[in-house]
Amino acid sequence: AAGLWTVFTLGGVGSKASAQLEQCSPLASQSLLLLLVLANLTDAPDTPNPYRQAIIFYFFISDNTAFSSSNPHAFQINFNSLYTALCEQQKSDQATLLLYMLLHQNSNVRTYVLARTDIENLV
Repeated sequence: AAGLWTVFTLGGVGSKASAQLEQCSPLASQSLLLLLVLANLTDAPDTPNPYRQAIIFYFFISDNTAFSSSNPHAFQINFNSLYTALCEQQKSDQATLLLYMLLHQNSNVRTYVLARTDIENLV
């Protein structure tokens, strides 16, 4: 989950422009592309795509919230940090595709984004 968090926050370099992101943090950019490819692979007949399941089932947490889930693909993430990173990286095609996938496949993210009062930063 920690590696996935690094990909979601684009390697912690959310304040840099997308051209600078590509030069300064190619690992974050390539990791995000890999995550997008893996999450969009088709499901096997007997097992669902675990990467897509992880994106669909992650939950919001605050820093001191206990987490328990019976779903093996579920993990916790701070939506505020994710939202901030996505807002700062909207010039990047990879970040836009991730946002699109999250809004369409994860109802927790969709609810959080719609509840924000500063949605114009994202748009």
